[in-house]
Amino acid sequence: MRIVGLTGGIGSGKSTVSTLFKAHGIPVVDADVVARDVLKRGTGGWKKIVAAFGEDILRQPDGEIDRPKLGRIVFSDPEKRQLLNRLLAPYISSGIFWQVLKLWMKGCKIIVLDVPLLFEAKMDKWTKPIVVVWVDPETQLQRLMARDGMTEEDTNRINAQMSLDLKRTKADIVLDNTGSLEDLNENFQKVLVQVTKPLTWTEFALSRQGATVAFISIFVGVIISRKSWG
Repeated sequence: MRIVGLTGGIGSGKSTVSTLFKAHGIPVVDADVVARDVLKRGTGGWKKIVAAFGEDILRQPDGEIDRPKLGRIVFSDPEKRQLLNRLLAPYISSGIFWQVLKLWMKGCKIIVLDVPLLFEAKMDKWTKPIVVVWVDPETQLQRLMARDGMTEEDTNRINAQMSLDLKRTKADIVLDNTGSLEDLNENFQKVLVQVTKPLTWTEFALSRQGATVAFISIFVGVIISRKSWG
């Protein structure tokens, strides 16, 4: 199995690239979706966060966590952001693991792991290759301004994240998204060729098909050995 790491930054177009992977039949495990699930009312993650940040972050009348309000709190205070990440990390990691396991059971050979904080969460060691969706700072700001007027929360999010220039130095593949949507589609096709190239022997061994082949080989080997010794 090949687990491709996909990351970027706010306004980089990572979500668009994630959608392109899905459109080409490659399953995507989205860490943001997993994070939303672990924050649902009554879950272990919900209880931890409410205990740490108080009931003021709850949305009325349903009692769900007000994610925008929580975001404003943690992105304006580095210590609270670290606390949030520390509390949720075990739940998110577990959620991602089970999503990957389900896809493995289905026989998927290539999976994209879409994680905004791929490097910060040290999840890059589990992915190869790593694709970073990159834009220059000026383009990033222009797109955020065009999207929602560049709120204070957006500014805090950019400052809180590892810079895209640093992320690109850690990437195996840099997907430049400074141009138009047509340019992105053209660049994506080149990335797709790299990502979908034949699996290495190690990657194949980690796939469900590889595990099946290994099991059959061992089973046949045992039978032959028994006959030989018999």
